[in-house]
Amino acid sequence: MLALALGGFGIGVTEFAAMGLLRSIAESFGVAEPEAGTVISAYALGVVVGAPLLTVWTSRWRRRTLLMVLMGLFTVGNASAAFAPSLETLVAARFLAGIPHGAYFGVASLVAASLAGPGKQARAVASVLLGLSVANVIGVPVATWLGDAAGWERAFLAVGVIGALTVAAILVVVPEPPAGPVVRAREELAALARPQILATLAVGAVGFGGMFAIYTYIQWTMVDVAGIDRAWMPAVLAIYGLGMVAGNVLGGIIADRNLDGGLVTITAIMVGILALFAVAAHHPVTAIVGLFLVGSTGSALVPGLQTRLMRYAGRGQTLAAALNHSALNAANALGAWIGGVVIALGFGYTSPALAGASLAAIGLVILAAAAVGARRSEAA
Repeated sequence: MLALALGGFGIGVTEFAAMGLLRSIAESFGVAEPEAGTVISAYALGVVVGAPLLTVWTSRWRRRTLLMVLMGLFTVGNASAAFAPSLETLVAARFLAGIPHGAYFGVASLVAASLAGPGKQARAVASVLLGLSVANVIGVPVATWLGDAAGWERAFLAVGVIGALTVAAILVVVPEPPAGPVVRAREELAALARPQILATLAVGAVGFGGMFAIYTYIQWTMVDVAGIDRAWMPAVLAIYGLGMVAGNVLGGIIADRNLDGGLVTITAIMVGILALFAVAAHHPVTAIVGLFLVGSTGSALVPGLQTRLMRYAGRGQTLAAALNHSALNAANALGAWIGGVVIALGFGYTSPALAGASLAAIGLVILAAAAVGARRSEAA
């Protein structure tokens, strides 16, 4: 579990640290904030594209071997980013680094669930995702500090080292799970025809975008709106990470007890918190509290969404689990884009919070409809 979580830690650092480093990247290449935001969108697009392609292509691979190959590709992508001579090259390297993201979490989640057994699957998935949350407590603040002190390139190089260590850890300690039934590529793809799968993916792709609309431009919001000194940003990001850890643990417990009801409740709370953040961002204390709550509610959704996909996917569990992260990173790209648009239109750095609340509200409607449909099917 720790070895699998280490990979999640590395992925979390490279995904979220880029947002903390965005200002440094923009200054380094002499570009504006929305243009620098393409670095975020490129990584997210890599996840969206890579998860289904890699999952289908490697459907017959041994899962332990596949995990090592995926983290090897992740390492190469981040090392390439560290030596990128231009923004265009950096965007390409970020796309490459994002390709194994979804497939890794999908396969790692299935391995963890197989080790945990019935009744504890959501918590096992949460344990793998815990590395992603812990990254925001330790890795992202350290990477942000390292980027400000020694250049953003060093931060990406450090992530490459984490990826290499993960490959070694999986090789040494992760057991090969028992061989399950052979699932053909077309059986994996058949899961995409299930309405519950499509609805769950839509919730992640749209509803989760609200969190990224805020977080992508959080450095500008905290410094220029809340009035927090830029030197304190690593600590601010660590507080956000603590929110993610708390939400991840709580989300796993809630999902094991009441999957659909818990997801609906968490999403409804997230809508309110995102809307309130537009007001809370004007004072340092309320801005930090609001950011903690944004991180906790967003992170609490992920174990439940992952478990829901695995529940309704039939024999296509690997692809469905991987596509969860495609959906979440589609939300990453969508949130970063919408946040950049409202800022470019002159609405200010608090406007992404209101745009994000609207996205989360759409996700809530989709989720509620899916939950009602599932209940009726089970009753029938």
